[in-house]
Amino acid sequence: MKVVARGTLRKMQSRLSDPVDYKVPLGDCAVPLNQYLEKPIRLEYSGTIACVYCGRKTSKSFNQGYCYPCFQKLAQCDSCIIHPEKCHFDQGSCREPAWGEQYCMQDHIIYLANSSGLKVGITRATQVPTRWVDQGATQALAIMRVRSRLQSGTLEVMFKQHVADKTNWREMVKGEATTLDMQQESVRLLKECEADIKELEDRFGFFAISILNGVEPVSITYPVVQYPEKITSFNFDKEPKIQGTLLGIKGQYLIFDNGVINLRRFSGYDIQLSH
Repeated sequence: MKVVARGTLRKMQSRLSDPVDYKVPLGDCAVPLNQYLEKPIRLEYSGTIACVYCGRKTSKSFNQGYCYPCFQKLAQCDSCIIHPEKCHFDQGSCREPAWGEQYCMQDHIIYLANSSGLKVGITRATQVPTRWVDQGATQALAIMRVRSRLQSGTLEVMFKQHVADKTNWREMVKGEATTLDMQQESVRLLKECEADIKELEDRFGFFAISILNGVEPVSITYPVVQYPEKITSFNFDKEPKIQGTLLGIKGQYLIFDNGVINLRRFSGYDIQLSH
């Protein structure tokens, strides 16, 4: 096999097309991946990990690519990123106020997605549709717009009393989700939560929360030739060399004829790609 690229791995880049167009960043290169469908490729981990933020060499990766000092100090690694309803920016205790101002105090979208079934999620308005692709959603619909991460997280907590808020990654990589009427699901959910939404409007202000009307659902197709019948998950920490025929790319997963791997999980790892 011939070496295509080598460098520090970052999460795959995607462009919404039919199907989604993927690139994998390795150091300074962004390697187009769709061209390798139905072809053999090899990924080799050198044993070196570099923090995706500061570049420091680290023996262990935290939170998908950070060294421990960065994991401890950066706002983007705080627990409120996983639980946005716990955002504490307005309390003056954000680890990095300037970062919080840029990323948390901006418009967020609450959406419904269908990846392994219906789920609710949130993302910055600037991350639509990237967030949907990263989750492997085959359908998605933006249903509300709010002015901050805290507000989006509070709404998500409310909605997840009625609908799932997580993707079953195993089901996602095994095939296409059953098609849903996303508009109908949105109407149903908003009706069920009507009283709770009114309470949150009173809390945050009427103009802070907007229900999005007239928005069409987005359908997403992925470059997958064949889905696996049985899921075998690869792990660079246990298997530094992964080789097989690439049969698909979905979410942040590569689907081989002999297993699957979540590349985003190994951000910061020094990887060599050969074909």
